[in-house]
Amino acid sequence: MNRVVITGVGVVTPVGLNVTDFWQALISGTSGIGPITGFDASGLKAKYGAELKDFDPAVYGMDKNAARKLDPFAQYALAAAMQAMEQSGLKTGENIAPEELGVYIGSGIGGMQTFVEETRKCIERGLERVSPHFIPKMIANMATGHVAIAYGAQGPSLAVMTACATSTHAIGEAFHAIKAGYATAILAGGAEAALCPLAVGGFTNCMALSTAEDPALASIPFDRRRSGFVMGEGAGVLVLESESHARARGAEILGEICGYGNTCDAYHVTAPHPEAVAAARAIKLALTEAEWKEEESVYINAHGTGTPLNDVSETKAITKAMGEDAARRAMISSTKSETGHMLGAAGAVECIAALWALRSGVLPPTIGLTEPDPECDLDYIPLVSREAHCDLALSISLGFGGHNGCVALRRVRT
Repeated sequence: MNRVVITGVGVVTPVGLNVTDFWQALISGTSGIGPITGFDASGLKAKYGAELKDFDPAVYGMDKNAARKLDPFAQYALAAAMQAMEQSGLKTGENIAPEELGVYIGSGIGGMQTFVEETRKCIERGLERVSPHFIPKMIANMATGHVAIAYGAQGPSLAVMTACATSTHAIGEAFHAIKAGYATAILAGGAEAALCPLAVGGFTNCMALSTAEDPALASIPFDRRRSGFVMGEGAGVLVLESESHARARGAEILGEICGYGNTCDAYHVTAPHPEAVAAARAIKLALTEAEWKEEESVYINAHGTGTPLNDVSETKAITKAMGEDAARRAMISSTKSETGHMLGAAGAVECIAALWALRSGVLPPTIGLTEPDPECDLDYIPLVSREAHCDLALSISLGFGGHNGCVALRRVRT
């Protein structure tokens, strides 16, 4: 079995369009949440979003003609993948064969903005006005498809779609594929661009989004005043690679993926299981594969959506998986308090945050957490970042449909 390392990462997020800016924003407690500007949200109950700011496809090699044929979620995936590949130093045909490089990039929803735009055209102007690019722009596998084309990746290809757990599952499945020898390297992650009236209306009406009037209170995971999540957008991509291949080519190793858990609640389409049995098992699976020892210090980037049900259930899941004493020693935060909920991109972006926490010895905070919920009684690193050198990091994602995912990471081991 191969050990699997990380040799490149890339992000485009509401708090930074590269990893350096993203990380500085997280540890300084900067919020990317504000009034929605992409459309008129004045008549909606949920008025806040976590939008990308100043994203320009041209910066990432997409001219206007190429960009117009891509839904924003695919543009974001290409932007994050470019950063990750440049950092990794992988070059197809030079230091990796095309058939040895794979792409596992998912999306929770796919081309939602394209779907809305073309539906409007159909209703207002007739079927003949629907764009010939409608289907290839909309379908959720196109982030994977375009990234594979960009880098000539002819190896394993998978477009995971498990709602909010999407990119955690993409990373975990890529980890297992490389560990078992089915690929040498895989670009893994997720992308989302669903901030549009139809999606905001749908999430609001299923009681998922925060309707807070104050943006500072819109995304406050584990706080007793929380009322829902804030939709975010963007992408995160990691280059996972077999350790032997990375070392043979002299690549910088950023960290190691060492555990993965994947389970389903099999309980309800939107609500988590109240006893968090399957979520706890996903965490336990990741810990076991990572060979975690109870005396090790652990940082957890929680799913932490800020919905009333999720945060209590996740607290139970962590406690059940680790045992009460170890769970109380763990240091936990939800970076959704800063980025909003990036849906299918959330897991990958949060995995990168967990990796950088391990590397830097600085743990990002849960901003806005001033009135902790008594039922969320673990150490959720309120308000300000904390210096702590941890042995292991976890990134947890819990999606609609009961999908649970957890990835475990370690620093580089010699």
